[in-house]
Amino acid sequence: MAERKPIESWLTDMDGVLVHEGIPIPGADAFINRLRESGKPFLVLTNNSIYTPRDLQARLSRMGLEVPVENIWTSALATAKFLDDQRPGGTAYVIGEAGLTTALHDIGYILTDHEPDYVVLGETRTYSFEAMTKAVRLINAGARFICTNPDETGPSAEGPLPATGAVAALITKATGKKPYFAGKPNPLMMRTGLNAIGAHSHSSAMIGDRMDTDILAGLEAGMQTFLVLTGLTSTEDTEKFPYRPTMTFDSIADLVDLV
Repeated sequence: MAERKPIESWLTDMDGVLVHEGIPIPGADAFINRLRESGKPFLVLTNNSIYTPRDLQARLSRMGLEVPVENIWTSALATAKFLDDQRPGGTAYVIGEAGLTTALHDIGYILTDHEPDYVVLGETRTYSFEAMTKAVRLINAGARFICTNPDETGPSAEGPLPATGAVAALITKATGKKPYFAGKPNPLMMRTGLNAIGAHSHSSAMIGDRMDTDILAGLEAGMQTFLVLTGLTSTEDTEKFPYRPTMTFDSIADLVDLV
């Protein structure tokens, strides 16, 4: 096995690693504080495209986690970066919330339902039949189909909710067109995030609670991967996958001394 380089930058998932259903996971504040004190580049990642980085900063701050805006990276930002690289100054019909529409406005995109270059699907709690019908018709008319993330369900206090991936499947069934997913497990989200903080994958680590998104994306981006067991994955679950994390920890509290 090749010798691992010292970790000089960190990427960590948010839900299931730092917070769980709006409550900080013990040790998350110590980990974030250690990162900030170290001066090492880091990002807190989320596949949720509903909120802007400023929204997320405020939400985390209320939980006692002080994460600067520039250290938050969402699937909406990754999607916007991808579209800006592919077709600068383009147009899009968007199904989503402020996190996605703001990210697209910031790269100079025009949001329209008149012959858009793209249909961009993100997370929202108010998916409407009218909006999905319009998306289907625009895609059938030639718009390219982009989706922020493939998560099929999302958490809530009452139980799982249908999420972006489930709605994307509906649109795919109606159009025969599969979307390009910009968020995890696409390593593009990791690579664009690393570029944003001037970091290199060979000396970076990804912390996550899901094998099928966090660990897979980190692995394919060339990073060390650390699985924590405070989210959706148990030790037994890891044996079901053909790949493994670099290391497994009970929680983020066990990683504080590694920074």
